[in-house]
Amino acid sequence: MRLKAAGQPMVGRSYDLYFGWADDGIYCSELIWKVYERGLNRRIGRLQQLRDFDLSNSTVRTKLRERYGNRLPLSETVISPVSIFNSPELVTVLNR
Repeated sequence: MRLKAAGQPMVGRSYDLYFGWADDGIYCSELIWKVYERGLNRRIGRLQQLRDFDLSNSTVRTKLRERYGNRLPLSETVISPVSIFNSPELVTVLNR
């Protein structure tokens, strides 16, 4: 119930292609992180900054240039799906 209530204010928000941490738009792993944090006071995964990721791949650099031009927000707070997946807060409940 608390998770649903925490997520309700974000229903209908547009997908955030820029991976900003503000709530005006939201991306997939950001939604999960914020719902758990706001609903259960649980932090699922480690928050990082964009600068913490390997941005050297040419495809990644091209996409970043498309989205941000020369103003790459390296200090933007982000949460990745991998960080959530690797969180010690999560436990396996069924393994087939």
